[in-house]
Amino acid sequence: MKERLANVKLDFWFFVKFFVIVSMCLFIVYPFYTILTKSVFSNKVEGLTLYNFVRFFTKPYYYQTLLRSLVVCGVTVLTTTIIGVPIAYVMTRYNVAGKQLLHILIIMSLMSPPFIGAYSWIILMGRNGLIAKLFRLFDMVAPTIYGREGIIFVFTLHLFPYIYLYTSGAMNSIDSSLEEAAENLGMNKLKRIWTITLPVILPSILAGCVMVFMTALADFGTPMLLGEGYTVLPVLVYNEYMSESAVNPYMASALSVIIVFCSLAVLAFQKLVIDKRNYQMSSLRPPQETKLRGWKRFAVSLPIYIVVFLAFLPQIVVVCQSFVERSFSGMVKGINFNNYTAIMSRLGRNIRNTYVFSLVAIVFIVVLGILVSYILVRKKGKVANLIDTLIMFPYVIPGSVLGIGLIVAFNRKPVILVGTAAIMIISYVVRKLPYTVRSGSAFLYQMDPFVEEASINLGVSPMKTFFTVTARMMLPGVMSGAVLSWITCINELSSSIMLYSGKTSTIAVAIYQEVVRMSDGTAAALATILSVTTVASMLLVFKLTKGKVKIV
Repeated sequence: MKERLANVKLDFWFFVKFFVIVSMCLFIVYPFYTILTKSVFSNKVEGLTLYNFVRFFTKPYYYQTLLRSLVVCGVTVLTTTIIGVPIAYVMTRYNVAGKQLLHILIIMSLMSPPFIGAYSWIILMGRNGLIAKLFRLFDMVAPTIYGREGIIFVFTLHLFPYIYLYTSGAMNSIDSSLEEAAENLGMNKLKRIWTITLPVILPSILAGCVMVFMTALADFGTPMLLGEGYTVLPVLVYNEYMSESAVNPYMASALSVIIVFCSLAVLAFQKLVIDKRNYQMSSLRPPQETKLRGWKRFAVSLPIYIVVFLAFLPQIVVVCQSFVERSFSGMVKGINFNNYTAIMSRLGRNIRNTYVFSLVAIVFIVVLGILVSYILVRKKGKVANLIDTLIMFPYVIPGSVLGIGLIVAFNRKPVILVGTAAIMIISYVVRKLPYTVRSGSAFLYQMDPFVEEASINLGVSPMKTFFTVTARMMLPGVMSGAVLSWITCINELSSSIMLYSGKTSTIAVAIYQEVVRMSDGTAAALATILSVTTVASMLLVFKLTKGKVKIV
């Protein structure tokens, strides 16, 4: 042991590793530990007990929420796969009209928060929505947007880009000689896709399915707005912890543990399948784009345009709705900027908080992203693996669970953070840092270490080389990830709804509250601000990456 300690080099990177591990343990491990600890206590039974878990699995009110969550997530995975895989295949193999624009719109639809999509579809297909009114003119009943089907519909349109992005990336890596060999053996195109293409890209499809499943499982806003009695786990957690009538932090903690267990089980299943079905693609001969003309090109492009239009429609709806002023009876009074005037005077603090908190968080994310990425790529070892695990753990923890963990962990002395801006910023950094770390690591893997070695051989110290050469070269990759972190920060609802106070409320929280109050105009104006910011940020990503965006 003494020899090991003597071999430890107390340099800059030692202290960086120490700081990162301590910070992650303090703001990730410790909050989850407090949740786990609280889950084995109860206000009904003294001492350590499994009462909450027994109650969950024996009371229909509780265990049915788990079944509903699994149904919603499972069906969403199926529908997104049915949509995303064919679109990825067509986009990679055929000359779809406006392919680059479609690609950008698909990514932008993914970056928009799902609860804005839910709100937009309420405007269109709610009981007093535009489509519902149109159907009533013809004595017809419009399909409902509420309940299980509505939640799945919104999730499908919002989350199919995950499947598309993972699948299209894998499609571009396939060596075309495999498909050509199958064709020479007499296979038709359909059989070739089913027996060759799909099995090869299956690991990528499964990775996209896992992202869809975990995102749908963790989302709070969409089922809260559309559920109307169809309660899923994140909504139940919120009700148990935030209910004005019967707050039960012990049961909320037990529910949080169950959600995390479900996420870990899905990740373990994915890893098991991928380990058995993992392929290395040389991509020496990438697939060639088939040129279509006339009606064939139109027939191939039209379904994609319809799906992308429906996916991007929420952004269009909220922008239009933001300029509509309505009376208390719901009648249109005019088209003006009154909704924006109202939110600036009444909800200006929410807007300011959103950008200030996110900017402060991004500063920490960029600095940590550069340092952690370098450790993971250039300082490999057991410590680096531990840091990687801790950094990526928030992918598994839904925002509502992290929010409860931070509240339980930091609502008493010696450190009280509940109700402060600090706890909001911490939650943003913890949840969004993985985007930047993954982006920075991917960029650093592509950098030739020879550049750094050459600088050191010329007499420049390793530390100076890192700050003047490596960090500067990493900056474009880190910044592209940071912009994506920024987008998710300003749109964050799941953790913010748990952590905010009157002074720290954000735009996302305000949108949710305005929708609940049926203040459609102000909610739309706030949603438009978020959508415009998201689009501007995505354009910045495209500029930084020169159009080569890697979201997943």
